[in-house]
Amino acid sequence: MTIKGILIPIGGNEDKGLRKNEKYTLDFINEGILSRVVRESGSTETPIVVIPTASKIPVKVGKNYIQAFETLGCSHVDVLDIRQKNDANDPQTLRKLEKAGIIMFSGGDQSRITQIIGESQMKEILVRKYREEPVVIAGTSAGAMAMSDEMIAGGKSTEAMYKGGVLMGKGLGLIPGLIIDSHFIQRGRFNRVAEATAKFPHLLGVGLAEDTGIIIRNGNDCQVIGSGMVIFFDPSKLIHNTESILPEGTPMSMSNLIVHILANSDHFRISDRKITVLPVDAPWE
Repeated sequence: MTIKGILIPIGGNEDKGLRKNEKYTLDFINEGILSRVVRESGSTETPIVVIPTASKIPVKVGKNYIQAFETLGCSHVDVLDIRQKNDANDPQTLRKLEKAGIIMFSGGDQSRITQIIGESQMKEILVRKYREEPVVIAGTSAGAMAMSDEMIAGGKSTEAMYKGGVLMGKGLGLIPGLIIDSHFIQRGRFNRVAEATAKFPHLLGVGLAEDTGIIIRNGNDCQVIGSGMVIFFDPSKLIHNTESILPEGTPMSMSNLIVHILANSDHFRISDRKITVLPVDAPWE
């Protein structure tokens, strides 16, 4: 099945062009992640909806994204302030979602997204639009993690690789072949994704650094964007995995877990695990 939509999961803390900060090494207007989100939609005239459901401060977060997109020249930006299940079934809200060409999920708590939007009319529209329309669905931090089917719901990195240290839940199921984690490098979440892939060795793990993301086209081809790195965990060749046989709280072991570290403009294809690495002296796309 050909998927017409584009997914852009982001590792969190992406440059919003709100202030100068030395940690952001890319030009916000021309190279930043939100600029790429807009470019993938084809026009600054594309209607944008921001969904800050995951956040504890949705009003502030919504205003920040409005300002960021307006800085990029976008003139049709709306915030869908969805805080409870009824909001995700509200006819006026659903009409705005239907018209949107860019849908942006904020960070916060990914479980709030699935509890409020999961099994709602909004989720049905999201899934249909992603499959049938050239919509861009982006999400940062919690908004990225909720895109998967098997979703990391919690668990400290220091407790991961002890069986049960990572809490899993059901996400929105937009990209069922991946398990996505965010703030990956900054918060040391290698163990967390490793345990998640041990639980689900038929899936790929993806660790997104901050201010870094991937553009996923046709549910398959992943292109890295942003200033950091993306780590892909491929457990398909595991020859030793103790996750299924150990009691809770026991240290786990794995062998032959394949790990790829990719950066801006590198590509990874989900279907056959093919990697295309940008030559060192080539300009970024």
